[in-house]
Amino acid sequence: MCLFFRLLQCFILGLICCEFAIADTTPQSSTIWLDKLLGLSTTLYEPDFSKTSPFNITIYKVGIHPLHNPKRLFEVYAPLVDLFNANIPNVKFVLEASKNYEEFDKKLYAGKFDFAMPNPFQTINALKHGYHVFAKMGDDESFRGIILVRVDTGIKHISDLKGKVVAYPAPTALAGTLMPQYYLQTHGLNINTDIENIYVGSQESSIMNVLNRKVAAGATWTLPWKAFIKNDPELAQQLEVKWQTESLINNSWVARNDMPTEIIKKITDVLLHLADTSEGKNILATIPISNFEAANDETYKPVEAFINHFNTIVRPLN
Repeated sequence: MCLFFRLLQCFILGLICCEFAIADTTPQSSTIWLDKLLGLSTTLYEPDFSKTSPFNITIYKVGIHPLHNPKRLFEVYAPLVDLFNANIPNVKFVLEASKNYEEFDKKLYAGKFDFAMPNPFQTINALKHGYHVFAKMGDDESFRGIILVRVDTGIKHISDLKGKVVAYPAPTALAGTLMPQYYLQTHGLNINTDIENIYVGSQESSIMNVLNRKVAAGATWTLPWKAFIKNDPELAQQLEVKWQTESLINNSWVARNDMPTEIIKKITDVLLHLADTSEGKNILATIPISNFEAANDETYKPVEAFINHFNTIVRPLN
C-alpha cells in the first residue's frame, strides 16, 4: 500500500512540475507538500525490526545449594550452566544463587527452581515437594564432614572442646553440620549441653572463623577444604583436620516433576559426559569432583535413614 501511494505521489509531482510554476519546486519541498495533501507522514520510512525472537524461548531456573558463598558459587557453577545453554538449543538456563541455606530451602520447597542441586538432606525433603532425582555428584567417599582446629590451640581430644564454641555453615548443611554433630555426639560429647554451636552461613565462613580464632573448632566438608588449600595454601597450614566423619551419598540433581523428560535427558547427558571434553574437565576440576552420575530417588534411602537416626540421638530437625 505504501509503495502505491509513493508511485502516485511521484506521478502527481511530475504533472505539477510540468503544469505550474511553483516558487519552491525542490523535490524535498514538493514531496512534503504532497505528503500533506495526501495525508501522509512527513517522516521517511524506516524498517521496524522486531527486538524479540520469532521463537518462544523457555527459561529454566537452576538452583545450587549454598555450599559456597554466592561469589564462589557463581565462579564454580556458572560455567556448568553455560554448558547447558551451549548444548541444549531453544531454551535458556539461568543460575540463581541464594544468600544462605534458609533462603535456598524456601525456594526449593516452594518449587521456585526448575532444576536444582540440593544437598542430600534437602534432597529427601525436595521429594516431598514435587521434585525427583535424576543425577548426582560422584565421589561419595569424599562426602564426609571434617572438623578443623588451629594447629596452635593444643586441642587433642574431643573432650577438649567442652565449654568452647564450634562453628558450622548452617543448621541443615548435611556434611558440614549434621554429620560432624553426629560424630561429636557419638564420640563422647553432648552437643546440646557441652558446647556452644553457632551457624555462620557458609562453608568458607566456618573455616575462617577457626582461622581468625573466633571459635575453637569449625566444621565443613572435604570440597570447600580442598578449595581453601588450593587458593590459600599458607593460611591452610595454620589449620588441621582433627576429625572426620564417615561418608554418605553426595549431592543430587533434582528436577521439578513438571519438567519435560527430553530436557532432563539432555541435562543428564551433559553432566555424565563432562569428562569427554577439555571444557568439561575444567568444570569438574574446579568443583572439584571426578564425575557426575545417574541416580534416582532410591539412591537417597541411606540419607533418609541417617536423618531419622540423627533426629533420635542428636537433635530434632524441623
